[in-house]
Amino acid sequence: MAAPRPPPTRLSGVMVPAPIQDLEALRALTALFKEPRNRETAPRTIFQRVLDILKKSSRAVELACRDPSQVEHLASSLQLITECFRCLRNACIECSVNQNSIRNLDTISVAVDLILLFRELRVEQESLLTAFRCGLQFLGNIASRNEDSQAVVWMHAFPELFISCLNHPDKKIVAYSSMILFTSLNPGRIKELEENLNIAINVIEAHQKQPESEWPVTLLDLVVAKLVGDEPLTADDLSAFLRHAELMAGSFVDQCGTVLKLTSEQHPEDAEVLATVRLLDVLCEMTANTELLGYLQVFPGLLERVIDLLRLIHVAGKDTINIFSTCDCIKEGDVSSVAEGFKSHLIRLIGNLCYKNKDNQDKVNELDGIPLILDSCRIDDNNPFLTQWVVYAIRNLTEDNAQNQDVIAKMEDQGLADTSLLKKMGFEVEKRGGKLILKSSSDGPSRE
Repeated sequence: MAAPRPPPTRLSGVMVPAPIQDLEALRALTALFKEPRNRETAPRTIFQRVLDILKKSSRAVELACRDPSQVEHLASSLQLITECFRCLRNACIECSVNQNSIRNLDTISVAVDLILLFRELRVEQESLLTAFRCGLQFLGNIASRNEDSQAVVWMHAFPELFISCLNHPDKKIVAYSSMILFTSLNPGRIKELEENLNIAINVIEAHQKQPESEWPVTLLDLVVAKLVGDEPLTADDLSAFLRHAELMAGSFVDQCGTVLKLTSEQHPEDAEVLATVRLLDVLCEMTANTELLGYLQVFPGLLERVIDLLRLIHVAGKDTINIFSTCDCIKEGDVSSVAEGFKSHLIRLIGNLCYKNKDNQDKVNELDGIPLILDSCRIDDNNPFLTQWVVYAIRNLTEDNAQNQDVIAKMEDQGLADTSLLKKMGFEVEKRGGKLILKSSSDGPSRE
């Protein structure tokens, strides 16, 4: 005699089949959980049944991973897996009770293991891609605003799931896995992420073409923190930065013009502008490292773009009163911290790129960058240490470069360069046999 079937479950007046064993029943639950009142009254037993289906269906995926010939039999299992994830995903929306119930059933570890199996399947089925996406959506929803769930997701997903998913060709999978990473971060986990820089840089790379995303800004902050930290960079760190130096420099070259949005009266402090500011910080710190400097000194277009941008914001700051004007031209309360130090950092980067590099020294001269840098030397509360960075850049531009020294000497003779400013910078102009000579009264150049 067959065992009696359990009675149907009543969920807010709707009868749900029991046991939940077919696709239609799962779809009915998924639809029910779109309504907040249904989520709030869901019994824990339903989530156990859904988990049982998920476990059972995952065995077919495990088998297909071991035996590729079984892939053709995956269709029905993938459909069930997808609907299980959709159901659980919907149940977690703004419902901490369901998040906790589902987490306490150990559903997160089952989901992570299954998602990792998806990457092992050598099959291009849309049904697999859909299941993959829904699984990540579930993890994102169960972690949303729930610190306990975030801790469990991080424990099971870091770093393998992120390493696997952030390199996926599907943009949605990259976006969902980035969301999970970003949602789960806290100070302690950021320390773990610092030890896996490739993950942080993969997020930045993945979202290079999605400037509206906030994730790259957060992770660029992390990269800067790693570069300026007390601990010396390891060989693995340097290798990661070298592999991605092109990404950082290329991204800055492509999007640095976005900071000009800040010249408008109602300037938007959007993620794209913030990312550009952080990219400049990263490049300044990368070029302060001997192992990374040489690669960036020869990166196509970087030095030219930095000089162009310095000229644009310098002119913009003179033409109208805006965020790039010197502090005595701006009313109190108008200054935004977004662009604080931006001009100083542009000049710092120029100085670094010209450190013991004759080609770059000459290139700055060809682009009329020397007068631009000297004219930027003003006391400006919005650009701390601006004068010091100008001094630093001029020293690196004139080291063993008679032509650049001559340019500055002639500027002083023609009244185009402030003699007192040159003296403050540690330079003086002397006439020898009818020729102007720029002399340095301080130590040689350095790289900062």
